[in-house]
Amino acid sequence: MATFLYRLGRLAFRRRWYVALVWAAVLAAVGLGALKAPAAADEGFSMPGIESQKAFDLMEERFPGATADSATARVVFVAPGGEKVTAADNKKAVEEAVAELGDGSQVASVVDPFRAKAVSRDGTTAYATVTYKVASADLTDAGRTHLEKALDDARDSGLTVEAGGSAMDDGGGAGGAAEAIGMAIAAVVLLVTFGSLAAAGLPLLTAVVGVGVSMATILVLAEALGLSTTTGTLAMMLGLAVGIDYALFVVSRYREERAKGRAPQEAAGLAAGTAGSAVVFAGLTVVIALAGLSVVGIPMLTKMGLAAAGAVVVAVFIALTLVPAVLGFWPNAVLPRRARRKGRIEETADSNGGTRWARFVLRRPVPVLLLGVVGLGALAVPMTQLQLGMPGDEAKATSTTERRAYDALADAFGPGFNGPLTVVVDAKGDSDAKGAVTTVSEKIAGTEGVVSVSPARFNEAGDTAVFSVVPSTAPTDERTKDLVTTIRGERPATEAETGATFEVTGTTAMNIDIADKVQAALVPYLVVVVGLAVVLLLVVFRSLLVPLKAAAGFLLSVLASLGAVVVVFQQGHGAELLGVEQTGPIMSLMPIFLVGIVFGLAMDYEVFLVSRMREAYVHGESATEAVTSGFRHSARVVVAAALIMIAVFAGFIGESDSMIKMIGFGLASAVLLDAFVVRMAIVPAVLALLGDKAWWLPKWLDRVLPRVDVEGEALGGRSAAPDPAPADLEVART
Repeated sequence: MATFLYRLGRLAFRRRWYVALVWAAVLAAVGLGALKAPAAADEGFSMPGIESQKAFDLMEERFPGATADSATARVVFVAPGGEKVTAADNKKAVEEAVAELGDGSQVASVVDPFRAKAVSRDGTTAYATVTYKVASADLTDAGRTHLEKALDDARDSGLTVEAGGSAMDDGGGAGGAAEAIGMAIAAVVLLVTFGSLAAAGLPLLTAVVGVGVSMATILVLAEALGLSTTTGTLAMMLGLAVGIDYALFVVSRYREERAKGRAPQEAAGLAAGTAGSAVVFAGLTVVIALAGLSVVGIPMLTKMGLAAAGAVVVAVFIALTLVPAVLGFWPNAVLPRRARRKGRIEETADSNGGTRWARFVLRRPVPVLLLGVVGLGALAVPMTQLQLGMPGDEAKATSTTERRAYDALADAFGPGFNGPLTVVVDAKGDSDAKGAVTTVSEKIAGTEGVVSVSPARFNEAGDTAVFSVVPSTAPTDERTKDLVTTIRGERPATEAETGATFEVTGTTAMNIDIADKVQAALVPYLVVVVGLAVVLLLVVFRSLLVPLKAAAGFLLSVLASLGAVVVVFQQGHGAELLGVEQTGPIMSLMPIFLVGIVFGLAMDYEVFLVSRMREAYVHGESATEAVTSGFRHSARVVVAAALIMIAVFAGFIGESDSMIKMIGFGLASAVLLDAFVVRMAIVPAVLALLGDKAWWLPKWLDRVLPRVDVEGEALGGRSAAPDPAPADLEVART
């Protein structure tokens, strides 16, 4: 492996024009393809195997066209204090607003609240439902503007008018601001780390090229592979982060080899053969974690994981080819300013911040280990209170009309009104379908926790009915989950009595089912991903204990970060500091996202840091000396890489969307804990206590495992004796 990558690095350096032109051609080709490719369709969210999805599919089959994913808006009218919406003037204003809402070119229908009896018991609040001919993603700016104008006109009458529903979703999310903030902070970190604008700019440049290739490829393949508009979100986030990190490690090793007196081409080859080997296996661990998302069984998540894995593969290839090629164009530009000004390269001193920290930990490994483990354990304790769900409009800022509409409906019609359950009764083959549906409806209406049940609506064949059930509790309340469980638990007795079967669906039930399925899939996912990564690390480090230690450290950091998410977003401690206005359940997919993404990144730091220790140990240093050598060469770069990751993820905390805010906070805190507590403190402490045993491998396993030479042992001869100093730069050892 090391020898092959060494030759590849030298070839890319020597044939830099060809390499640069190839990548430029690839970027241009996929870019043009992306421009001509049809727009990616928003396929919606589905999860095979859960009851809510089965019920939804049955509705699609028995009510063709009736359950199309059309955009809807629920417009809420609240009368001024002390008045009722049924008063003559207020009623007229509502009717005029309904008429204006119905004039939209994309509007299919508007339900008048007075005809539909959509007025609260106290008469202060009413709501009208607007149904569109198209999905939310297909609403035009004119359609949204028409809706906003109708709302503003109704407000002029003195009524309080708010609106929620899918039509209010403008497709926003993580915008360019988050990426720009992350890139800016990354640039500062790189500049401080390298002390050179060129060295700081090179990882950013190559990362942008890699992300461009990845995102354009996703757009080109969107229609053929059924990718949705959200598929590329994770690919962009991770592609940018790992693209910068991988280039950072290669450039750092290149500078290190130049400081030893290597000629530029030789230094590029050695950087690719050593740091490049670590990049390959670090990338493989990330790919394993992302591809493993398919274990969960959510099609959208599988596609997002595979697309992001593809972006990571592109980042690896960029680091191994384009980075050495760019170094070939400006071999001295990435060197420190002092080296360029004085005409000599100053080799890194034996003692630096990484060395001093390693020696500190090596002198007192037990206290450091206990402090790290206990601290992470304490942070992980709140994770036991984890409540999963899918936050809706109730989690949005009170400044949004969606949140105000949600609160108005909850106040007027009860907290469960915003999350009704949908019951689908399949009476096909039953001689008295209507009687069976009536019996099912009455039994559910009599269940404790049910406020009301709507009249049943039959399909044309008369063998299937749908009705709504309004709970007494909010959609994210645990008691609502208990109600769904109770209704489903009573099903066998009801089916035996009526001969008809029924299933519970709707947004609330769907969210409950998703949370249950994700929780059930988390352990198998961990087993698959961690198991494969441990095997991979066995090959990389040729050690039995180092991979197990790496996996255990990851579990500590991910549990602690989940605990931090629960503390802020569920329990509300410090929520105001992050702009979180409403606490609630943690997004159902958050644990899977956190495990998948952070595991890959954690193994990145493990590979980069410990591979230098392994390299030193293989080349004759003692176990303790190897730990110090690993930190001397890698600590500064690992810290810079972690800070860049944290900056990229933390940029999303500033977004208004609560789920994006939650993802950004969770990922940033997980990287912070894993890089600085686990990798920089617990890892050296454990290795200090294990000594030579850390690198022990049973002889039978040593014979079975393939040898990939990640530490560059085959390049030892080249590393041991420096080449003559390049003519243009003099080497000075300090």
